[in-house]
Amino acid sequence: MTKQLETLNTNSRYLHDKLVVLAERITQKMPEPLRVMYAVCSGSEANDLALRVARANVAGAWHVAVMEGAYHGHTTATLDLSPYKFDGPGGMGKPPHVHVLPCPDVYRGSNLEGRAAAQAAVAAAHQAGGRISAFYCESILSCGGQVVLPAGYLQDVYQVMHEEGALCIADEVQCGFGRVGSHFWGFQLQSVVPDVVTLGKPIGNGFPMGAVIMSQKLAKGFSNGMEYFNTCGGCTAAAAAGVAVLEAIEQDKLQQNADDVGTYLIHNLQALQKEYPCIGHVRGLGLFVGIEMVIPGSKQPAPATAKFVKEGLKIRRILVSTDGHHNHVIKIKPPMCFDRSNADSLVTHLVELLKLGVPVAVQELDRAYNPEKKSTRIQNTTWQSFSVTDAGTHSS
Repeated sequence: MTKQLETLNTNSRYLHDKLVVLAERITQKMPEPLRVMYAVCSGSEANDLALRVARANVAGAWHVAVMEGAYHGHTTATLDLSPYKFDGPGGMGKPPHVHVLPCPDVYRGSNLEGRAAAQAAVAAAHQAGGRISAFYCESILSCGGQVVLPAGYLQDVYQVMHEEGALCIADEVQCGFGRVGSHFWGFQLQSVVPDVVTLGKPIGNGFPMGAVIMSQKLAKGFSNGMEYFNTCGGCTAAAAAGVAVLEAIEQDKLQQNADDVGTYLIHNLQALQKEYPCIGHVRGLGLFVGIEMVIPGSKQPAPATAKFVKEGLKIRRILVSTDGHHNHVIKIKPPMCFDRSNADSLVTHLVELLKLGVPVAVQELDRAYNPEKKSTRIQNTTWQSFSVTDAGTHSS
């Protein structure tokens, strides 16, 4: 990328071999008929452009279906598609043209039927006098709590949406590029072929870029005479960065590493569940892992315990995050070069922290937490001010 910057850096209005090479290499990893790439600056912009493509191709349809807890970006249009944001602080609530499918919960055995959820969304759009133009879904729900969809879920949803005439958009911004280990793209886990795929974050390994992948047919439907180009996401430096990332994934065998190390890490985390009952559920694929924290002896979410673990690990110089509908799922998505020794270190420090016992003050916050309250992930915030250094008495 540095070499490219020193040589030439123009936008996508100007032909350059690197842009063609990047488009070819990415689309070669996609199933037919996904053979056209649009270059953008970010995952947010990718999802924003995908919405324009859907509305250009599905005449008269303006409504959109999304998953509960989803995050698809920070533009005006994509905030409307993100329950993670519009149900959060400062959010304006669900827009009338957006319909939310409940998040599948394999741990508790609820909302597992994709067909029923999709049919309900279509019916809600019709009742509101509209039609669905697009269904967005992260192939693994990240902000929703590292949720791996039940087998066949997307097949059923896609069938209902396609019968409605809607496009199915796979958001691979967080889970793409081999992170799930067994497959290069997360949607392949569900044996589906999306109409559109949106890419972001990992495509440039830190360089601000993204992409939207679609068929020739959809690209033609979108091409109505209004020129599309991208100054930064489509610049030659971005193309060089994208090509370099694909080469590194292949040469360093990062997808294989994610598969091996992720399987190893998940197995070792699951082994802790019996000894530490605050760990309710360990889930994920490859280096896309979630640990759901619960009140021991129940499946009630424990957001304060999750924060205690997150902050305790940070003191030990290990960075994890929390997400999920109640902010109670430890999110582990390390760099793709993360190896078994790094996984051992993570588990060792987690055990050291949990051996201390969850502080009484933290347990009291969790017991006082109301998971039935609307938008509890952020509206019930008393536990958020809790400091791990002020934990007080510990209890096993």
